[in-house]
Amino acid sequence: MERDELAGWLRLALTYEANGAAARRLLAAFGLPANVFRQDTSALAQVVDRGAAEALVQEPADFAAKLDATWAWLDQDREHRQVLTLGDAAYPQALLAIEDPPLMLYRLGRLQAPPQRALAVVGSRNPTPQGLQDARRFARAFAEAQVTVVSGLAMGVDGAAHEGALEGAAVDAVATIAVVGTGLDRVYPKQHLKLAHRIADQGQIVSEYPLGTPPLPFNFPRRNRLIAALSQGTLVVEAALQSGSLITARLAAEQGKEVFAIPGSIHSPQSRGCHALLRQGAKLVESAQDVLEDLRFVLPARSETATAGGGESPEGESPLLEAMGHAPVGLDALIARTGIPAPLLQAQLLELELAGQVARLPGGLFQRLASA
Repeated sequence: MERDELAGWLRLALTYEANGAAARRLLAAFGLPANVFRQDTSALAQVVDRGAAEALVQEPADFAAKLDATWAWLDQDREHRQVLTLGDAAYPQALLAIEDPPLMLYRLGRLQAPPQRALAVVGSRNPTPQGLQDARRFARAFAEAQVTVVSGLAMGVDGAAHEGALEGAAVDAVATIAVVGTGLDRVYPKQHLKLAHRIADQGQIVSEYPLGTPPLPFNFPRRNRLIAALSQGTLVVEAALQSGSLITARLAAEQGKEVFAIPGSIHSPQSRGCHALLRQGAKLVESAQDVLEDLRFVLPARSETATAGGGESPEGESPLLEAMGHAPVGLDALIARTGIPAPLLQAQLLELELAGQVARLPGGLFQRLASA
């Protein structure tokens, strides 16, 4: 892409940042952005309303600086940095099919064509320990099956999904795609800085937002439509009833994509969103194999199929683990179930926690992990 071409697209995108429909009508009427900017106000007003037409006459604030910054960002590493536009032949076809495709798409990392097999894995920013483990194990199994994992780089389930995909992917594969709600010169949350660098090395980071865009609250629900669009299906691991993950699931369903959900304890607030999805017709899954088979993605023999909740209990299991079940449970309930005195019970719980078999939750609750 030449600098003049980039300038036209960037100016159009900045002018109509919140009104992509108007920008697309102008492109349909006049062609490339350079042609749009050659029109007078009266010609433009035949396509969009007068206010939108007049906005094109005024150069966006700090446009020259933003153009310089974008061009410099590209120049730093053309092999791993890219800006795609609606007029680019390499623009992802999956995004062209949605109602509001981005005018510009910024990509960082491995710049192969979008993968043919991709799954979104999303969920709570405040998951249970079991939810984190399920997200990581399912994503690792998907990556081992040569399926790219798409998520949003958020805390909680998103981060665990990216981690699992990086663990399971082949060296030459696009392991995972992170669709973010900021410019690609920023990482949000900051705790995921190292993870973002790993994703850029083994996958892609994608954004529709110009460089310098901060983590504005509105950006994140909006970017969810891209997560859904880049995937053949969406798996929700854990979600509260007001979770943004349910937005991704709804958008996936509206796009004709499959929605999957992992069931959880009826006592856990982080399971209620998944249960709501299941009541609405999402497919209940207990293992990565369930998802892969439903989408007719073949699971290689070398892959260990991730199972939610850890599957059947092994022989010789600790009586305390058996008494815990798989839902969060308090100390008093465990005393009632096992008859073990409180001091001894606390000691046993500590041993199981140190062994990675039990997690301590807020509110004095305990939960066995899937590997237990």
